[in-house]
Amino acid sequence: MWHKVCYSACVASRIVRARLDEASERALSALMREGRNESEAVRAALTEAGERRARRSALAVEVARLAADARDTTERRAVMADMEAAAPDWPA
Repeated sequence: MWHKVCYSACVASRIVRARLDEASERALSALMREGRNESEAVRAALTEAGERRARRSALAVEVARLAADARDTTERRAVMADMEAAAPDWPA
């Protein structure tokens, strides 16, 4: 029983093969210089890339929500006008 549970939880569930171009090979080497083996490096890179995309997606949703908010747009324009009025002129 323990072996079955540990094996299922500890071993990757899927094997993926990929041909690496030069940029990917350099990136993999950089991750491996941090002490990871190939599998660990690829898993870390995929996890980090997924997290970055999720953050970008959440940010895009927030930007769209704020852009559609008329009250926020009015306030943002007022703040920008105040900042513009307080800013010194740039040298000519």
